[in-house]
This record gives sequence, structure tokens and C-alpha cells, in this order.
Amino acid sequence: MIRTAITASLLLAFGGAQAQDKPKPPPAWHQGKPAAMADSKLAPLAGKMTETPAGEIPVDKIKVPKGFKVELWASGMPGARAMAQGDKGKIYIGTRTIGRVYEVTDHGDKRTSRVVIDKLTQPAGVAYANGSLYVIAIDKVLRFDGIEDKPEVQPVDMTDKFALPKEQHHNWKYIAFGPDKKLYVPFGAPCNICEPPKEYAQIRRYNADGSGMEVLATGVRNTQGFDWHPKTGELWFTDHGRDWMGDNGPEDELNRIDKAGNFYGYPYCHAKGVVDIDIKKKDACKGVTLPVATMGPHAAVMGVKFYTGTMFPKEYQNTMFIARKGSWNRTVKLGFDVVNVRASADGKSAKVTPFMTGFLEDPKEAKFWGRPAYIHQMKDGSLLVTDEQLGAIYRVSYDGGKKK
Repeated sequence: MIRTAITASLLLAFGGAQAQDKPKPPPAWHQGKPAAMADSKLAPLAGKMTETPAGEIPVDKIKVPKGFKVELWASGMPGARAMAQGDKGKIYIGTRTIGRVYEVTDHGDKRTSRVVIDKLTQPAGVAYANGSLYVIAIDKVLRFDGIEDKPEVQPVDMTDKFALPKEQHHNWKYIAFGPDKKLYVPFGAPCNICEPPKEYAQIRRYNADGSGMEVLATGVRNTQGFDWHPKTGELWFTDHGRDWMGDNGPEDELNRIDKAGNFYGYPYCHAKGVVDIDIKKKDACKGVTLPVATMGPHAAVMGVKFYTGTMFPKEYQNTMFIARKGSWNRTVKLGFDVVNVRASADGKSAKVTPFMTGFLEDPKEAKFWGRPAYIHQMKDGSLLVTDEQLGAIYRVSYDGGKKK
């Protein structure tokens, strides 16, 4: 009996040791990493998830074209990403890793912020319509009715109506209501590179109550921003290129949906016709809608906004401002800026020009202090730009260089 008990104890101990020694699976961002890059030190860049005092934000380092001005508009919102504005002017801000949604109130001479909701799973998606704030996290769809007048209003849980896929990777979202009053929602690929299940790698639209779901585009790896052309009403969107295919590609994309049902290539064909090295298919780029423009390799293109205001010079009318947060999967870093993109309405002759720079101080050493993420146009024609790294919002205005 004693021998049996000892044997059983040894087996339990051995089994426990085996369980402890079992290696943990690699993080999701390792997926697709080739053997030739096994020793690569490239890894996601850590975000700053604590508040940065206003006095420590070096706004004076930001460079913009002559006649433009940048000022710190709000701060103290770690992880600030996409913005949506309420009818009465309040700004709602989604986040990813910190799990919060913020509300910013403009008092004229200053701005104050508060946390609307906390402890959600990557609630990056915020949109506002019909007096309500919509928030989409990985596993939740919430609607806050009348929130501008009722700050403590409890959300309506609409999750069941949207049938969200469960995978987390690339499924933090940018959302927005279109000119058709429908809510547009992307569902990224649940991997770096793979043949995704049918409910992923697409852009959908819904009625505001979650009914009437339609799939507008497929083959979309990970869009983190889109907007509608002011004249044609067509949707234009950014998309991230895959990782671990080298420093110089595949490039990120700027795409246009000229008709529902377009296929944008993922996982077989990237950028302007780059065939994938892992997921092989005959005639990989046949039938693929190619991008309007490529936006740089591993630049992490984020928010896109067509400019329709009157504050900026006329040459900026109907052009796009696109934030490039700056990705990690490149030896010499690229992005960390806002660019201006000018293209004809049919997507031809696109030209990408730097607009807001100075956040990246040393590309070779990955030395940066800010990461522009999203852009919002205010009623006066100025632009707000979120900095996810420092939890700040910058206001970009134009006075033609006049002294005030």
C-alpha cells in the first residue's frame, strides 16, 4: 500500500513537472515568421498606457507645411485612437489595449475628459448617430442612448444582433455610419497570413439595429480606417500588409470600393500584385481589385479622412489625410506621421505627400515619441489627430502664416 502510494505520488509529480515544462505557444504576431528570420529581434512596439502630463508632450517637434499650426488640444487619455463627435460637440474616443472609451468636453479655453466605460476587450470602434454612441469591442456591441445629456446612462447590449466572430487577432475595429445611414464594420483576418474562415477578412455593413447584414468586400486583411468620397459616395479604406515577408513589403494599401463584392487579394495577392510566399494559389492576382495607392511597407496605415472644410487652402479640398502609426515589422522604421493623398475620383494618379511629421526621431533605432492614429474634421475645418502613444489629441489649423 505504501509503495503504491509513493508510486502514485511520483507519477503525479512527474506529470505536474511535464505540464509545467510544456512550452507556451508563441504569441500571435510570431505567426508566419520564416525559419530564416528565427533570430530576428523585431517585435511589436510597446504602447504607453499611463497618462502623459501636457507639459511633457513635445508639440513643438511636430512639423507641418507653412501656414499650418499644431497645438495640443487634449491629453490624459492613454491609448486614444478613433474619434466620433456627438451632436452637441462632445468627442468620444475608442482605445485598444487599455480597454476604455473616453468622452472629451470642450469648454472653449480647455478640454476635460472622463471614462465612459472601462474593462472592455479592445473597444477601438466608436460611432455616433441619432443621439446615440455606438461602441464595438471584440465581443461586445453597446449603444449609449442620449449620452451627451445623460453621462451615467447604462448601455443597451446589442451583441447578439451583430453575430461577432470570436477570434481576437486583428478584430479590434474602426466603425462608422455611412451616407446611407448604415453602420460599416470590418472583420480582420485572425492571423498574420492564413486562409481565413469565411466570416473574416471582410468589410460588412448593418442597419443601425444590427439587422440587414451585407458583406461589401472580401480579401481585406486588416483595415483600420475608411471614409466616403465627398462626390462619388464610394468607400475608400486603408489595409495593413502582412508581416514577415521582409523589410520592403508587402506595402500597406489604400483601396476603393467601386462596387459591392470586390475581392482585395488577401491572403494570395498583396499590394500592387505581390504574390504571397506561404499561401500559394494559381493566378494569385487574377480577379483581385488592386489598390489605388501603396502606402509604404509596414507603415501601419490607420485613419483616413476626406477633407471637406473651408479652413485649409483649396488644393486640400476632397483630398485625404491618412495617419500612418508606424509598424514594428521593419528594421528601419517607417510611418509615424500623417500624409496627404490626392487622387482622382476614379482612383487614378494618386500622390502621397508628407503633411505632419516629427514623431519619428531615429528610424534605425526605433526612437519615436508619438504615433498618430486617427483624424477627425471639426465644424470649423480644423483637424483633430489622436496620438495613441501619448494619449493626446492635436489640433491642426491654418491661418496662412498670419500672426495673431
